[in-house]
This record gives sequence, C-alpha cells and structure tokens, in this order.
Amino acid sequence: MKQMTRTQLVTMAAGGSLALLLGAFLFQALGYAPCKMCLWQRWPHAAAIALGAAYMGVQTRVLCWLGAGATAITSALGAYHTGVERKWWQGPTSCTGGGDGLLGLTGGDLLPGSAVDAIVMCDAVTWQFLGLSMASYNFIFSAVLMVIWVIAARKAA
Repeated sequence: MKQMTRTQLVTMAAGGSLALLLGAFLFQALGYAPCKMCLWQRWPHAAAIALGAAYMGVQTRVLCWLGAGATAITSALGAYHTGVERKWWQGPTSCTGGGDGLLGLTGGDLLPGSAVDAIVMCDAVTWQFLGLSMASYNFIFSAVLMVIWVIAARKAA
C-alpha cells in the first residue's frame, strides 16, 4: 500500500477541521444554538483550515506543527467542555453554575431589543449520540486530526 504524502495528510487534517466546523454550523442551523465554550472550539478549527490552505502555497513543516497545535487546542477545549457538561469540574461562571436565576429567561428578557433567543448554558448537554456530546466528539475527532498533523510534520517532504 502506498504511503500518503505530506500534502495529502495536510489536506486530510485541514479537511477534517472543515468538516467539523461545517457540522457545527449545520447543528446551529438546525436549532442547536452554541454556548460560549462551543464557540471557543470553532476558532482553532478555522486556524487549522487556514494553515492547511497556507501549506498549499508554502509547503513548510512549521505550518504542520502549527496545525497540530491548533487541533490540540480545540481538542483540549472539547475535553474541558466535556468535563464541565458532566460536572467533573467548574466551568466559566459566565455560562455555567446553578443558573437558576436565568432559567426560563430569554436573551430578550436580559437584553431588550436584542435578537438573542435564549441563553445557552455551557454545562448543559443540548445534543448527544451514544452518550457523547458535541464537545466530546470534538475532543475525540480533533485529537485524531492532531495526530494526522503530527504525522505530516514528521514526514519527509
């Protein structure tokens, strides 16, 4: 079996980030509004996509290491978010906690004239499949993408 080239690996890794980011936007379009921590996890994917595109023009190993770093960051954020959802540790006070005083309030209640529909708490799982939340899947898939970036970085040109 023929081994993949560095360019093919970078394409796979950046394409994986693109797929995860598009999936996040699809879930949002289907009505699953993201919380603050969900939004944090999107930015490193955007960086990984940009690094993959930059690699196509300037094929340097440094961009592969930066891609690995970006996916490591979003994977770590996904792991942290998973822990917050499962109540293993406290999350940011701006979107977690008892939230009892916020239950039932909409964004419009808090910000009159705002187009915000509802406050999404970071410690509440809004969707899950096979017992894993979107944050958990981001953690797992992003860790796999990080490994692909590392393999690409270590591969001879």
